[in-house]
Amino acid sequence: MSTEGVYAKDVLVTTEWLADRLGDGVVVAEVDENPDLYDEGHISGAVRLHWKDDLQDPLERDLIEKPEFEQLMGRLGISNSTTVVVYGDKNNWFAAYAYWYLKIYGHEDVRILDGGRQKWIDEGRELTTDEPEPQQVSYTAQDRDESIRAFRDYVRETIDAGGKSLVDVRSPQEYSGELIAAPGYEQEGAQRAGHIPSAQSIPWAQAVRDDGTFKAAEELSELYRSKGVTNGEPIIAYCRIGERSAHTWFVLHELLGQQNVKNYDGSWTEYGSLVGVPVELGAN
Repeated sequence: MSTEGVYAKDVLVTTEWLADRLGDGVVVAEVDENPDLYDEGHISGAVRLHWKDDLQDPLERDLIEKPEFEQLMGRLGISNSTTVVVYGDKNNWFAAYAYWYLKIYGHEDVRILDGGRQKWIDEGRELTTDEPEPQQVSYTAQDRDESIRAFRDYVRETIDAGGKSLVDVRSPQEYSGELIAAPGYEQEGAQRAGHIPSAQSIPWAQAVRDDGTFKAAEELSELYRSKGVTNGEPIIAYCRIGERSAHTWFVLHELLGQQNVKNYDGSWTEYGSLVGVPVELGAN
């Protein structure tokens, strides 16, 4: 099922594996950075999961509440026992965020399509513009698992006390303070540029190959070990709004089996706008 048998968890599926199981009780969800791609064509039977409209509280900056999450899952035809395969554009950028999100509410069987949308297309596999009509089902979410999520006070305490590894997964330009947002995006979202003191710079996409599939476990282990991130201490990953860092959380926690990894989804848009917190500039 997985593309690399030495990963800590069997949470990746190949395009071949998925193609053989379409319409066989597996719910496939497309989660794109550019949600319009779904309308241009998606895997047959795949439901649309919008990272903002579906997964973000419309008023507070937070996840949707448990009852709304249960309604969302039921509307998409996802029950507690359903195998959910998420995939998307840009190396599964937001698909990994959706994976982390489903784990927050305790969904047991979630997988990521290794290589995502682009690999499916590159292999000449079929897309459709037909939207499925899932049958409404019942879903009961667990209370939020906040053990895989970091909040600003926890991050602030980490800077003062030490004993934890911070990994900044944004671009080198964001880390150094040259940019506030990723290259090519509007430069907005935080009042200050730079990075959290002591954070190591390991851009999220270094974890994938040119075809969008995840690198082998040995390569991934060396990537994070070489920067001192996997040194036995708890790990906090952050980016700009928490989605790129969810990808790194997936690599560290699910593929490499690091037990204590948190995604700081407030990330730089929160930290870079706080009053009186330390900020560093410059390259790693």
